Amino acid sequence: MRYLLIDHITEWKAGEFIKGVKNVAMSEDFLEFHFPKNPIMPGVLLLEALTQLTGWLEAASSDFRNWFLINRVIKSNFYSFALPGDQVELEVRRIEGENADFKIYRGTGLVNGKKKIVAEFEGIAAPLDEIENTEEQRRFFQVLTRGLKL
Repeated sequence: MRYLLIDHITEWKAGEFIKGVKNVAMSEDFLEFHFPKNPIMPGVLLLEALTQLTGWLEAASSDFRNWFLINRVIKSNFYSFALPGDQVELEVRRIEGENADFKIYRGTGLVNGKKKIVAEFEGIAAPLDEIENTEEQRRFFQVLTRGLKL
């Protein structure tokens, strides 16, 4: 099973930052068992949403030659739950690291201005064409950004 956790990309600047939205819907299958009669979005899926958003930043910044693959979570703090009906506002920013082989990012997730997650993670830029169809990803990015030009 594959979860596509970014519903909309609202802003981005090549090589620097990207902002997007994850709408938590009651119909999402991961809510059925997490937890029965008390559905919350698993924190690890919030982290995955930040990672996917980073992938879109890497793709758009490299003219869809690369995708971000996470290697290590440096730190991750969870503050409260994302619930059905919440719109999680996600932001990822590139931060400078000591190792030139890895890119380091800081991501945040907020609902109504309240922190849900803050994480720092590192990874590599991998060739997108080895993972996905480049032209399909380019078209999907246009859907996610609604054709936003930056």
